[in-house]
Amino acid sequence: MVSASTACPHSGLFSRPRAPGYLVMDSFSSAEEVREMRDRMADLVAGFDGANSAVFSTKDHRQLKDDYFFKSAENISFFFEEKAYGDDGCLKQPKELSINKVGHESVASLFSSLGYKRPAVIQSMYIFKQPGIGGEVVPHQDNTFLYTEPRTCTGLWLALEDATINNGCLWAIPGSHKKGLVRRMVRDENGTHFDRPSPVYDQKEFVPLEVKSGALVVIHGDLIHQSFENLSPASRHAFSLHVVDTEGCKWSEDNWIQRKTAPEPLYVS
Repeated sequence: MVSASTACPHSGLFSRPRAPGYLVMDSFSSAEEVREMRDRMADLVAGFDGANSAVFSTKDHRQLKDDYFFKSAENISFFFEEKAYGDDGCLKQPKELSINKVGHESVASLFSSLGYKRPAVIQSMYIFKQPGIGGEVVPHQDNTFLYTEPRTCTGLWLALEDATINNGCLWAIPGSHKKGLVRRMVRDENGTHFDRPSPVYDQKEFVPLEVKSGALVVIHGDLIHQSFENLSPASRHAFSLHVVDTEGCKWSEDNWIQRKTAPEPLYVS
C-alpha cells in the first residue's frame, strides 16, 4: 500500500462512517445538455481522419510508453477500442463505432461543497463504450494515475446514455476508499509502469452503479471501481472529468501527466 501523510483532505462527503465512496446525483444534466454534448462529439469524430490515433486498453499497457499517449494530456486525442481492428489491421466497422474515448479540455465543477480551494480539471474524457466491442476497464483507483500529496483526485462520471449491467455500467466496492491507495503508476525515463502488482479483488464485493442518462457519479480518488466489456447491442456513452486541488497540494513529478502549461483553476477561494 502506498503511504501518505493523510488521505484526501476534501473528503467530508466520503468520510462518514457508512459512506460508500461515491455519490449518484440523478438528473444532474438535462436531456438537452446531454444531446448537445453528444452532438458536439459526433462533429469531432466526423472531422477525425483516423491518421493520428492509438488503441486504448487497461490490460495491455504497451501504449503507456507511446508519445501519442503522453501528448493526450494537452491535446484532443482519439483512442480506438482494442477489438476494433481485424487481423488485417483495418477497422472492422465505421470509426464512429470503433472509438474508445477522446481526451480533451473541459470545465465543470461542484467542488466548493467538497472544500476544494483551487480545483483544476487535470483530465477529461468522452468514453463511447461501443456496442459489442466496448473494452473492459479493470479494477483501479483514480489516485493511482493522478497523484497529489496529499491525495485530492475526485472523479466525475456523467452518463450520456442509460448505463446498465448489460452495456457496461460502473461497478464499485463500497467503502474501499477508506483502505488507502493500493499502488501508483509512475513515469520515468523508460516510460510508465506500476510500482507494484494489482491485488486480486473478490468480484462479490463489487456492486453495480446502474444510472439513467444525465446522472452524475462522484467518485473518491481511492475508490476501487471497474466496468466490464460491453457485449450488448447498445452503446454506453459517458463523459468523465478528474479534478485535483492545486492549493496546498503537490502534483507528483512522476505522474504520467506532465503538462507544459498548468491547467486553469475552476475557481480560487
